[in-house]
Amino acid sequence: MTTLYVTGAGVSADSGIPTFRGEDGYWTIGSVNYTPQEMATRQMYESDPGQFLLWYYRRFAAYRHVPPNDVHRWLAGECNAAAPDGTPRARLITQNIDGLDGRAGNADYVCIHGRLDMMTLYDDQMALHGRAQAAAAMQDDVMTGGVVVPAPWDDVPAALRRIGAASDDPASASDDEMMAALLALCRIGGDAGGLAGGVAGEGGADGSGAPRPVQGVSLKPYVLLFDEYYTDLYRMGTAEDWMQAASRMVFIGTSFSVNITAIALRSAIQRGIPVEIVDPEPVDLGIPDGMADITYHRMTAQEWVG
Repeated sequence: MTTLYVTGAGVSADSGIPTFRGEDGYWTIGSVNYTPQEMATRQMYESDPGQFLLWYYRRFAAYRHVPPNDVHRWLAGECNAAAPDGTPRARLITQNIDGLDGRAGNADYVCIHGRLDMMTLYDDQMALHGRAQAAAAMQDDVMTGGVVVPAPWDDVPAALRRIGAASDDPASASDDEMMAALLALCRIGGDAGGLAGGVAGEGGADGSGAPRPVQGVSLKPYVLLFDEYYTDLYRMGTAEDWMQAASRMVFIGTSFSVNITAIALRSAIQRGIPVEIVDPEPVDLGIPDGMADITYHRMTAQEWVG
């Protein structure tokens, strides 16, 4: 008997990370020239990687050092424990990219939208999907199997010094200096193999003179973007297996506005297993009475765990 937890931004709210659609959420704060929906796309990474990386650094990386809260720790305890029959007592699929479940001690969970503290090699999505499948077949850890590497956010001050910026403090550097440093760290433009010469305005792969990422060389945040799709790079196969094995599903702190929640909910309804939804203001799912065994808990994740 295994419970599958599916969590969203509401779980990390008590750690100080804004929910996506709140007044100060990620989808309400864009860049000077672009909306969040335009920024968080593969197309933006390919066409204007400097703006893309700067937005990720400032809008997401600002929260990379916040600590996990009681909900993350409770979920870790549940997922790390075994049921009487030896199967996992619980499993977790999270939409959050903050990595807080891992920092709370969860030994094995699916971060279905990626993790901000990691980067992946820029490549064709299906090529990355294939590499992830191969790593899984060899029982290798996809996170350390050469597909995903630690993000270089903490190396920004050194990169600013290398490009000759007026200050190595990211809070004081200009947007142009920050973009040059981030492009260099992610091997985009100029000398794609390292920092030397990796500045904005050099080495455009399309001949325009603007920096462009190079497949197999450049790095991109390990985050599923709006115009990308679920693959085994994000452990989609594992997520589907866990849905099929679950005897109960609990959705916590999610607005059901992304595909993974629809996929999981549909799986639970088709299999006839009980569903619980924990949210202070749960959305109307439009499911007719009697069609599914759904229980609503109108409370925060912290209140539910407490």
